[in-house]
Order: sequence, then C-alpha cells, then structure tokens
Amino acid sequence: MNKRNRLILSIAGFLCAIIVIMEVLFPLNVVGAYGFVLPILLVATVRNRKLMYLTVLLCVAVTYGGLFQPTKKKERFATVVINRTVVVCVLIGVAYIGMVLEERKTREEAARAALALQTDNLLRANTQLVEMKDRLNRSERLAALGQLVASVAHEVGTPLHSIAWHVHALAEEPGVTSDMKKRIDIVDDQLNRVVRIIQDLLSSTRQRRPEPSWLQPDLLVQPVVALMEPAYHAKNITLRIEHHPDAPLMWADAEKINQVLVNLLTNALAATDPGGSVTVTVGGRPATPEEAEAGSCTGQPIDSVGLMILRDTGCGMPQEDLRRAFEPFFTTKTVGKGAGLGLFLSHETVLAHGGTLSLESEVGKGTTVTVALPGLKSNPVETG
Repeated sequence: MNKRNRLILSIAGFLCAIIVIMEVLFPLNVVGAYGFVLPILLVATVRNRKLMYLTVLLCVAVTYGGLFQPTKKKERFATVVINRTVVVCVLIGVAYIGMVLEERKTREEAARAALALQTDNLLRANTQLVEMKDRLNRSERLAALGQLVASVAHEVGTPLHSIAWHVHALAEEPGVTSDMKKRIDIVDDQLNRVVRIIQDLLSSTRQRRPEPSWLQPDLLVQPVVALMEPAYHAKNITLRIEHHPDAPLMWADAEKINQVLVNLLTNALAATDPGGSVTVTVGGRPATPEEAEAGSCTGQPIDSVGLMILRDTGCGMPQEDLRRAFEPFFTTKTVGKGAGLGLFLSHETVLAHGGTLSLESEVGKGTTVTVALPGLKSNPVETG
C-alpha cells in the first residue's frame, strides 16, 4: 500500500472515531450518522472492495449500535429505528456509487495505459520499418555502386598502366636526385596499389579479404605519412608522429591498413584549418578479455593491443553526426567532395582484422580516431 492510500485510510479512521464518539454522546440524534458518508467516500478512492465492505459493516454496526444506548424517551425508539435504517440505506448507496465510479476510473486509466503502450509499440514498429527501408536503400545503392565501380575500374586500368610505364621511365632518367627518386618510388608504390585494388574489383564483387601478418608499426604508419605529407605541407598543417616504445607488433594487412590510415588522414586534412596540427600516436596497452578473444583469429595468444591514434585540431563533429559516422553514404561534405564510404569501409576493414575503430569528437576542439589491432609484445610462435 502506497503512502497516499495510507494517508487516506488514516483520515477516514479519524473521522469514524469522531462519529462514534458523537453516537455515544447523542444516541437519539441520527444526523451524526450521516457523517459516515465522508469516510466511505475516502475509502472508495483506495479502490479496494474488501476495505469498502469492512468500512460499510463498521458504519452500519455503529449506526444501529446507537439503538442500544440508554435513553429516557422510550416512545421515540420506533422513530429512531426508522431513521437509522434510512441512514444505513444512504450509506450503502453511497458506498455502491463510490465504488462504481472509482472502478470505472480504474478501467479508464488501464485503457489509457494500454492505448499508450500500443501507441509506443506502433511508433517503435514504424521506426524499425523506416530503418529497414533505409538499410534496403543503402544495400541497393551499394549494389549499384559495385556495378558502377567495376565498369569504371575496367576503363581506368589502361591509362593507369600507361602512367606506371612513364613513371618507371622517369626514374631511369639521368640527373634524377635522391629526393626525386624517393617521390617517384612513392608514386610507383601507390600506382601499384591502385592497380591491385582495380584487380580486386574486377575479380570479385566483394573486397579482397585481409591477409594479415605480424608487422612493425612503422611499416604501417611511415609510408602513409610520407604519402600525405606534401598535402599537409601545402595546407600549412603540421603532421607529426609520436612513437611510444611500448608499441607491440600489430596483426595487419599492410595494404589494407595503409588505406584505412589514408582515409583517416584525408578526413583530418579536410577538417583542419591552416595552422592546425594532426598527430599520429603509435603505442599499445594490455588487451582486455574481450579483445583477446576477438584476436583469436591470429592463432596466437594475444597479450596486448596495438594502437594508432589520430588527433586533429579541426572543427570536430556534432554528436548526431558522430553516431552516424560509420553508416554507408553518410557524409557532411558537399556534393562531389565525398561519397560517405571512407569511414564505413575503414571500419569494416579494421573489424575484419579482429580490431576496433572508434571516434571521439567535440565541436570546435577536434576529433580523435583510434585504430586498435591485435598486438603481440614478443615474436610470434610458429605453428605447424
């Protein structure tokens, strides 16, 4: 019984006690018995039939109990009996009407609650239908995009091979400096990577599954930083690497993770104003039980997690955009500046390695992207 009902019953009991005292002091005065109407109406609001039956029986007993009080006016006994019977009938009628009204209120409240529940279920079902429709639309768009990419990849392959031939020829020219040779090597590596991506697209409607191995973090980060550094320099943005000595070996397909880092650094470049900075921190930490279980795909007992953390001082993302960041085709860029697939594909790639990709962002302060891959402090154990 809640606090409200206890208070109501306390008031009803207090009123009954007052009326009982009046009946004892003035046995021939039936007017006081009509006061039982108040406690009966109060008990009705508790909506408990047993309590109402007990209350009515108590009121009836007290009302007729006045007949047995000693009085000098015996000739009025019959009148008093009739009057008290009328009072009892009124009390029973009030109790009946009160209970009927309160029970009707109970049914109405239950009906309103059921209606609210059904409305809430209907809204949830409608939301699920909208989400399913959105997922279906995204699937159709991904399928159409796959067909388009395959056709474009076929057409792009020929000029890319021509460009690659000219790059090789340029590298063999006399007078090529070491700095120029370094940049030509970067261009050649990236062209070869584009050619492999096109071959993957033409050979299958799905992306090539990762072929990871245990790699030093430098092999993952340094080539990407060297590739992106000219674009950062042109925009006057500082790009630096912080390498912690506790960084473990990382379970990674170098080409796939390089593409992930290129996507992330490209996003950071677009979000950061001139004069800002982007920091790539390479480190590690002990693996949680969940991460160790997810890293079982490596075939080694995982004792740590390799981290590549990208922090920029850019514009940041609002929370509503952050929640949708990994959805395919979601982008905040203008038309023609991005398809909204970079983060989606990067997230899928990292998950395929048994790792995680997470975002933290605050508007006006920048964004932090954490790539966590299965790590190993010691050299891997050969399995035969």
